[in-house]
Amino acid sequence: MSKTTAALEAAVATIIENTPRDAKQTARQRVAVDRAFANILKLIAPRIRHFIRQYGLAAHWDDAEQCCAIAVHRAIEAYDPTKAQFTTFVNWQIRGELQSLRFRMMADQRPSARKVGAMTVSLDALTARSENEDGAVEVTIEDEFALEQTEACASNYLAESAMNALIDAYVDHLRQVSLDQMRRRPRAKRATPVRIDGAPRFKTATHGIDPEQLDKLEEKLARDREIVARRIFETATLDDLANETGVTKERVRQITKSAARTIVELTARDPRFALMTEGLRQRHAAPAPRKPKSPPPLRTAPVSLLPDPSAPHNRLVQVTAFDTIQAADAASGRIAPTSRASLPEPFSIHLAAEDAPVHGSRTTH
Repeated sequence: MSKTTAALEAAVATIIENTPRDAKQTARQRVAVDRAFANILKLIAPRIRHFIRQYGLAAHWDDAEQCCAIAVHRAIEAYDPTKAQFTTFVNWQIRGELQSLRFRMMADQRPSARKVGAMTVSLDALTARSENEDGAVEVTIEDEFALEQTEACASNYLAESAMNALIDAYVDHLRQVSLDQMRRRPRAKRATPVRIDGAPRFKTATHGIDPEQLDKLEEKLARDREIVARRIFETATLDDLANETGVTKERVRQITKSAARTIVELTARDPRFALMTEGLRQRHAAPAPRKPKSPPPLRTAPVSLLPDPSAPHNRLVQVTAFDTIQAADAASGRIAPTSRASLPEPFSIHLAAEDAPVHGSRTTH
């Protein structure tokens, strides 16, 4: 066995060892598998280049390398060390993948194909289409309901995952509350066990709780979980649950009512259900109150700073201006009083009702 063959056997054994069939692969195992696979590709790189040139696929080098990587994956899956070495498996897989690629990329060059005039054609060549029809042939076979079905399946999956998470959180809450009650409950004193010197001491994780009580608690939690899942999230009736679980209908109603209230509280506290809680709040939020419409502003007449001459208290006024010197002479009798008509215009102001008598005054005849 050559060094390359031995290295390939060791790398394949590493991949098989770190690929569990029944358990989930860990991150460390994935890293080991990736490193071993890269080592396999490095070891068989000369062989891959030889087969690519032999099958005349140098013009399609990238596609040929991808086909060879797929062939290595299939060889690892089909590898059986009791039948042959890994080099035998990987050689046949690489040859088959490259042969299939050559049939797809170019005409069939086998002698049997030349005799009957056979050739490999694509799906576009088999489809009869009109000259004015554009687009790929895949459009004609597209499923128009695929998007709706995919969205519906994704929605159902998310709803089921959220339901399971809610029920698990509710069951964990019930378990924690029940354990706290059991720890606070007074227990009878037990006889001191006889200790043997040198014997190992075991510390239980139940803090002295009776294992029988724990078993009863788990049975009760499993029963409540089934009741909550079928009554709240499904369409089971009280009669069905009472007949199948052996619990009365009234007790089933009490369990579901308490569970619904607890689940609402858990969704409000747990950040995992923040998006669900926000959606429920938006759906059941009260509409915003409408603001009352303000009355239109009253249109008032513009207010002037000057007095209104048409007002009655402004019409019953008479103002007469005269010269003070002439008034003094008229009072002493030296000259006759000047009439209002003889006064100059700037010294006499007459209003519309200058001769009207003032109310409340006394008139002498």
